[in-house]
Amino acid sequence: MRVITFGYQTWGHRTLSAVLESRHEVVLAVTHPPSDNPYEQMWSDSVEELARQHDVPVHIAKRPDAALLDAVRAANADIIVANNWRTWLPAEIYNAPRLGTLNIHDSLLPKYAGFSPLIWALINGDSHVGVTAHLMDEGLDTGPVIGQQSVPVGPKDRTVDLFHRTIDVIAPLVLNALDSLEDGTAQTIEQDLSQASYFHKRAEQDSHIDWTWPADAIERLVRAQSDPYPNAFAFHGGKRLRILEADVSRGRFGGTPGRFSIEAEGGVVVVAGPDAWRGRNPAVILKRLRLDDGTEVPAAEYFAGRGGYLS
Repeated sequence: MRVITFGYQTWGHRTLSAVLESRHEVVLAVTHPPSDNPYEQMWSDSVEELARQHDVPVHIAKRPDAALLDAVRAANADIIVANNWRTWLPAEIYNAPRLGTLNIHDSLLPKYAGFSPLIWALINGDSHVGVTAHLMDEGLDTGPVIGQQSVPVGPKDRTVDLFHRTIDVIAPLVLNALDSLEDGTAQTIEQDLSQASYFHKRAEQDSHIDWTWPADAIERLVRAQSDPYPNAFAFHGGKRLRILEADVSRGRFGGTPGRFSIEAEGGVVVVAGPDAWRGRNPAVILKRLRLDDGTEVPAAEYFAGRGGYLS
C-alpha cells in the first residue's frame, strides 16, 4: 500500500522505520519541527532525517493547514499511519486516504487517551501498560481498535523502562495492522468509552510533590519522573530538591504532610497522605536527592538529623 506517516520523536521514527522495512511504500513523511519543550527533547530520533535518508518526501508542520492538506491529497495514499502526532487532525485530512488513518497510541485504550500515558499509568499503579493501533475518528484516541499489545509493569519499574518495552512493540503492531487492513481481514473492536480516561500534557507543576498524596503514590511519582524525565521535586528553605530515589516506609508515621524528622529505614522520613494526623499512614522514605547545581547527595546527609517541612 501507499502509506503516509505522521509522526514525531522516537515513536514516529520507529513507526516510519517499520513501514520502510515492510512491503508497503512510504510516499510522504509528515513531522513537527524541533521543540525546546523538555519532554519533546527526550527520545528525539528525527523522523525528518530518517525520511530524507530514504528519499521520502518530507512535510514539516506545527499543526494542520492548507499546505498540509494539499500535500496529503497530492500523495494519493491508501492510508495514513500516525504516531505521536501532537496536534488535532481534521477529518478532511484523516479521512483523505481510502482507508483513513491508523493511529498508534502508547496506552491500552480506552484508558489514558491524550498525553504522557506511561507516566500517568505508572503514577496510578497500573499492572500493565501497552500500545494500541486504532482507526482515527472525530474523537481523541477514541476510534475502533485494530490491535493492542500489553507489557507488564514491575514493582520498581521507571517510566524509562516502560518506554523501552513499549517502543519495541510498535513495529509488529503497525505491520500486522497494515497487512490485515490491506487484505481485508482486520477485525475492529469499538472502544467502550464509558471506561475512557483523558490525560493532559505534563508540565513542571505536575512533578511538584503533593505530600497529601499517599506515600505509595508519591514513590511511584518519583519513579515515573526519574531520569531522563524532569524529576519529582519539593522545596526546602526556598531551594528545590529533586527526588531521585524514595521508598514507602514499613512503619506508620503521623503528623503534618511534608514534615521530615527522623532517619529510619535507610533514609529520612517524610509524613504523607490524607488524615496524616491520625498516625495510620506509611511515610515516604527519602533516600537520594539532586540539588540545583547537579550535586547528588543521600537524603540523610543533606538533612543531617534536622527537622522541618518540605513544600
